[in-house]
Amino acid sequence: MNTTTNHKTVNAIALVGPTASGKTAAALALAKALQSQGGAEIVSVDSALVYQGMDIGTAKPSAQELASVPHHLIDTIDPMQNYSAAEFAKDATRLIGEIRGRGRIPLLVGGTLLYLKALLEGLNDMPAADPQVRQQIQQRAVALGWPALHEELMQIDPITAARLAPGDSQRIGRALEIWTSTGQTLSAFHQAPKTAAPALNIPVISLEPTDRAWLHERISLRFDQMMAHGFMDEVRRLRARGDLDPDLPSMRCVGYRQAWQGLDEGWSEAEIRERGIFATRQLAKRQITWLRSMHDRAVVAADQPSTAAQVNQLVNAWML
Repeated sequence: MNTTTNHKTVNAIALVGPTASGKTAAALALAKALQSQGGAEIVSVDSALVYQGMDIGTAKPSAQELASVPHHLIDTIDPMQNYSAAEFAKDATRLIGEIRGRGRIPLLVGGTLLYLKALLEGLNDMPAADPQVRQQIQQRAVALGWPALHEELMQIDPITAARLAPGDSQRIGRALEIWTSTGQTLSAFHQAPKTAAPALNIPVISLEPTDRAWLHERISLRFDQMMAHGFMDEVRRLRARGDLDPDLPSMRCVGYRQAWQGLDEGWSEAEIRERGIFATRQLAKRQITWLRSMHDRAVVAADQPSTAAQVNQLVNAWML
């Protein structure tokens, strides 16, 4: 990555990495270091932090952290609602312009890499959700089971079905919804030309551990801290609302999905912990794989004492 980017051409800085890699701490340290250049504001690139009432299980920044630097796209929607990558790209583009207009530097911070990809590269022009069709598909899934609907999708759109697990209800349902609503397959939309991405120059810093065991230890520690701070009570409160279900995107967030299933099936908290940690490690593995496919990124070791200093050094080079 070019570290001599002219200040005038840098619209924002992206700070990404797998879950539990220390992005929040690095972002707050960077924002503090940028005070001499007019300050910074943080735009969350996280599909879980948008939800209200989901604080403990998402490792949402504390009230003190949120107050120390202006934050955006946190606590913006109810868990019943959906929030798409396309909506993020639109919101982030607007926020970048507003933050730059205030003379500050936008910091895009998080690990939902589809969101970042949508902003940097544009998206395929997918049809909007159709609640009526979605409900019909859900009803059929209750009657037949998701594996049966996966088989149906295999006949309609074998390219999409081949990359989905038979129990991946969210993605199977969306693919069938698109087919039912438009008569076109999801794979056809993926192969169509993308909508143009905004003309933004956003250098990407990726926090990646040199030792995977370090990340695994942090994931376990964070899950234990979540449990100690009342994560299960938080999930029980969400269940008690009565309008949420485990197939909603909000309740499919890592940790929440395992806790909900555990409460349904009578798992012990130890088993919920074990399965939640395993799922979080799998998420981190997928994030690292995705990051390694982004060749135009500056990699900083997340597990070194000099992480924050290296991030600051990179940003100073870009902003000069």
